[in-house]
Amino acid sequence: MSIKKVHNAHIKVLLPELHRSLIDIVTIMNRPERDVELLTRAGLTLERALFPLLVLVERLGPIGVVDLAGRVGRDYTTVSRQVSRLEELGLVTRRLSAADKRVREAVVTPQGKAATDALDAAREQIAVAKFADWDRKDFDDLVRLMRMLVDTMKD
Repeated sequence: MSIKKVHNAHIKVLLPELHRSLIDIVTIMNRPERDVELLTRAGLTLERALFPLLVLVERLGPIGVVDLAGRVGRDYTTVSRQVSRLEELGLVTRRLSAADKRVREAVVTPQGKAATDALDAAREQIAVAKFADWDRKDFDDLVRLMRMLVDTMKD
């Protein structure tokens, strides 16, 4: 397989379409009706604003509130209140960081893990239906290229 580097002119031509696609993805991912469908399929009555935080705590935890707030693009005081709500619901606990005793980290509880497992199963049902008509190679390429895009954007 030949590997050719993308030339600047080609990047400049397609960059607006890439940007539009990313905006469309973010818009779709942030739609309230999408969240409601996911929560309904998962059998959860969790507030819409809380479940993305729960998922991130489960995936990335233990995690501090400042880091969590940065990842979701919200003020840390708002996220702190939301994590407190998750704690009240028994879905996360907070503990002192082993690395920095000034930081309280959120950690998912077994009840929180059960909720994220239900969300994962619901997400899988939706995704399997959406990608059912895709060729395997196209789907594999999408996953590989999305990871490449994320890794490029992180650097």
